[in-house]
Amino acid sequence: MILPAIAAGVGVAVIVMSANPFIVRAQDAAPEAAQSAPQPAAEPPPDPAAELAAKRDQTRAELETLSKTISLSTDKVSALQQSIADLEKSTESIRQALIDSAARRKTLEKQILESEKKLADLGVKEDGIHRSLHERRGLLAEVLAALQRMGRNPPPALLVTPDDALASVRSAILLGAVVPGIRKETDKLAADLASLAALETASAAEKASLTATITNGIEEERRMDLLLAENDKLSRSNAAELEAERKRSEELAGKATSLEGLVASMESEIASVRDAAAAARQAEENRKLLTDEQRAQAKALADSGVPDKNRIAPAYPFGELKAKLEVPVTGDILRQFGDADGTGHEAMGMTVATNPETVVTAPADSLVVFAGAFRSYGQMIILDAGDGYHLVLSGMDTINTRQGKFVFSGEPLAVMGAKRVASATALALETNRPTLYIEFRKDGKPVDSRPWWTAKDTGKARNDS
Repeated sequence: MILPAIAAGVGVAVIVMSANPFIVRAQDAAPEAAQSAPQPAAEPPPDPAAELAAKRDQTRAELETLSKTISLSTDKVSALQQSIADLEKSTESIRQALIDSAARRKTLEKQILESEKKLADLGVKEDGIHRSLHERRGLLAEVLAALQRMGRNPPPALLVTPDDALASVRSAILLGAVVPGIRKETDKLAADLASLAALETASAAEKASLTATITNGIEEERRMDLLLAENDKLSRSNAAELEAERKRSEELAGKATSLEGLVASMESEIASVRDAAAAARQAEENRKLLTDEQRAQAKALADSGVPDKNRIAPAYPFGELKAKLEVPVTGDILRQFGDADGTGHEAMGMTVATNPETVVTAPADSLVVFAGAFRSYGQMIILDAGDGYHLVLSGMDTINTRQGKFVFSGEPLAVMGAKRVASATALALETNRPTLYIEFRKDGKPVDSRPWWTAKDTGKARNDS
């Protein structure tokens, strides 16, 4: 009963069965001239890596379109606003809420990235089965035509005349040669159709899960926007002073010819940066004077996850944080320190491709030395992590911090844009995705950042087109 449906599904055109001298030809076979027409040359097999990359690009575009169609309900927005209103309006509570929100948002972004990869992989497998069915159309047509032919002409009865007996022998010889092959191809076809149905079911389930994750991500993004607005209200008392410093920093950035020069000018001519840097250095000196017992107590407090929320210096010396930092964004590492940068030089930092509007967080406790546009780097943040280390982040779209501010590890600093920002650090990258450039500098010289990232964030650089 299912043969006509299968035949229709694969677009059968009845062909000749010629695996042995006994030929089964369908009544409505195509003309000999059509069957003997020259076949086109076989296409080269697809490159699995290129096929997966293309499918990921297609999936990513579909997800971006999907995210634009999702919006929060009025009740959900009201609930978010009420939750922010119920918070204690203090710098410490708002800051902790921002860190928690950024952590949730990065978790959701990782889930979205994983779902994107799963959907791309499922799509490639589906395409492979469809391609296999298409390439085997001729063989499947032969099998189905033979099955239909045998169905229309059942074998003769046992008691027959001599002429019928001869026909029975010939049919038996024919069926003995053909049926095993038909059964094999029929089983393979059934298995392919079952696999295709399973892949389509898995894709539908993954898309449903992804839609829920994107909705939660939009909710968390809105929560962060409300928290940032509250945080901004707390600092408006010196808004005029901050605006004057911002203009002065832009002037200094325009005059600086190097990162070293920019850092030096910020720390000497921007009051908030100078004062904060002096306070942080003093805090570091005081920490060195602690007894072993006091240092152990401070370390235990930091290890507990609740270090002093009013601290103005890192909870740990930066040199002790190797293998403990998380990459500031969720994404794919495209280039590592020392790799060819596409311009004939070695890369001085790592480059990570992200999805649009991904949050950028502080990798460690640090002082914001600079936050703004600087030459070919685009929007850039420079962090003083202590111990002579500076962390450079560039390629963002929107910066949500300011120079002179001490930020905690995991605190949101910026948001990526919708596509890659043209800059000197990203010119040779074969991707349109937003890219974050990360550079660690020790005493003014670039160093490899890989020893500082956690094991899950030290993946081998890979080109993502």
